Amino acid sequence: MRFDVISLFPELVAAVGESGVTGRAVERGQLELRYWNPRAWGAGVHQAVDDRPYGGGPGMVMQYAPLASALNAARADAEATPYVIALTPQGQPIRQAMLRELAGRPRVALVCGRYEGIDERFIEAQVDAEWSLGDFVLSGGELAAMAVIDGCARLLPGVLGHADSAEQDSFSAGLLDCPHYTRPETVAGRTVPPVLRGGDHGAIRRWRRREALGRTWTRRPDLLARLELGAEDAALLDEYRASGHTGGSRTESDD
Repeated sequence: MRFDVISLFPELVAAVGESGVTGRAVERGQLELRYWNPRAWGAGVHQAVDDRPYGGGPGMVMQYAPLASALNAARADAEATPYVIALTPQGQPIRQAMLRELAGRPRVALVCGRYEGIDERFIEAQVDAEWSLGDFVLSGGELAAMAVIDGCARLLPGVLGHADSAEQDSFSAGLLDCPHYTRPETVAGRTVPPVLRGGDHGAIRRWRRREALGRTWTRRPDLLARLELGAEDAALLDEYRASGHTGGSRTESDD
């Protein structure tokens, strides 16, 4: 998979490919990252890429021509046509299903907005979709680009250490993930739930599903509202609500 990043600050995004999961994907040749700075096509001695907005108001607007030139240079660099995403506050909030679909594409171009925004004519003529990290404003789209690259990289076959890791992440099935525990058995007066130490894989699967449903109901009811729960899931959620259990139990030494 290849990402072409259109950014005035490519060095910010480059860090995502230098370590961790994405770094491993780059090293293995499963992920390719290319960077294109619109300032290379900017006008005048200062290589200007922005100008004041029509109609007045604060801030500056990224101009059409430098962005289009950078994107055209990226398009000409390989045969596969990239799917173009602009990362802006007006975009659709990114969800796991969107990343999963994107990870199946061979090539994606990410356009990082800056300043007051991007000339709307570039969005209309050159962009396939607008994405956003959420309902807040950042200084630019670079952090969102890094999130998209990392989120897609971990979905590429063989990138994660375990084949099921991505499938069990939060949001993969529309739910938050269940709680996780590791050694030692007791920490800060709290013990690992007995079911996870019992070796009954059916009971563990059931507990994890119940906790995922309950955690989503507690923390993100909006996600749960989008799902049609089957009879087993509905029963598990009712059980969670009735028990009030949310995690590890306290030991007597804490009392």
